[in-house]
This record gives sequence, C-alpha cells and structure tokens, in this order.
Amino acid sequence: MTADFITVRPARAQDLETLVAFNAAMAKESEDKGLNTGILSAGISYLLEHPAEGYYLLAEIDGNPVGTAMVTYEWSDWRNGRFWWIQSVYVHSDFRRRGVYARLHDTIRTSASEDSQCCGIRLYVEKDNTGAQATYLSLGMEQTHYLLFEEEF
Repeated sequence: MTADFITVRPARAQDLETLVAFNAAMAKESEDKGLNTGILSAGISYLLEHPAEGYYLLAEIDGNPVGTAMVTYEWSDWRNGRFWWIQSVYVHSDFRRRGVYARLHDTIRTSASEDSQCCGIRLYVEKDNTGAQATYLSLGMEQTHYLLFEEEF
C-alpha cells in the first residue's frame, strides 16, 4: 500500500466514535495510560464544535479510517505568528509504515504554509517513542532544545 491510496479529510461529528477509539489506543500504546472515554469523548466533541481552537484530520484507505491527527494553535509573541501543534497522532497498527502519517503530516504542513499567520508546526512525542521520533525527523522536523513541563488540574 502506498500513500497514493490514502485520503485525508477533516473529521466530522459522525467520526466521534473512531476518534475516541484511536485516541484511547494511542494513550494505551504510547504511555500505557487508560483514558476516561467519557471525558475523552467530550473533549473531542468540543474541538469538533469549536474549529477556531483546532481540528482533527482522518486518514482513510478505501473509506476506512486508518489514522488521525489533531491540530491546535499557539500564539507566539516572539514571532508575531501562530504555531500549529500536531497532537493525538495515531495510525492503526495494521497500517503503519505505509505512508499514513506522512500523508497526514503533508496535509497539515501544506495547510499551515498557506496560513499567513502560521510561523511553524510543532509536536511533542513521548521520549521513548523512537519510532515516531525517526518518522518526524525523516519528514524534515528537527528536535528542539526545549523540555516540556506541566502541572495538571
């Protein structure tokens, strides 16, 4: 299977069940974390209903969902521009290494480059996920010198 057979489209409300399943699988695989599907469903629904906050893309092969990515935005005062953050990346295990994420990434990169306020794309990755890191590097991304800190509420 090559990337030519992969289509990418904006996710819609009727894709909610797929997005929940893919996000839950990604959290389990990458961080061994179980997510509360009620909260997850509400979070995904919120973004689908508020496109100014971001959006989801769905990759399909023959009309069947095989991968997803979410984009959110962050304003940079240093650059007087907006970074597009790629998050919630998941490719079904049966379709990995077939160009699914590359197609999602290219779609995001193209859209971002057409946004006059966009100053770049960013993502974060679990530090032990070397396979994903290699993919991101192969697509032209660079590892930054920043560390990520958080405090959850």
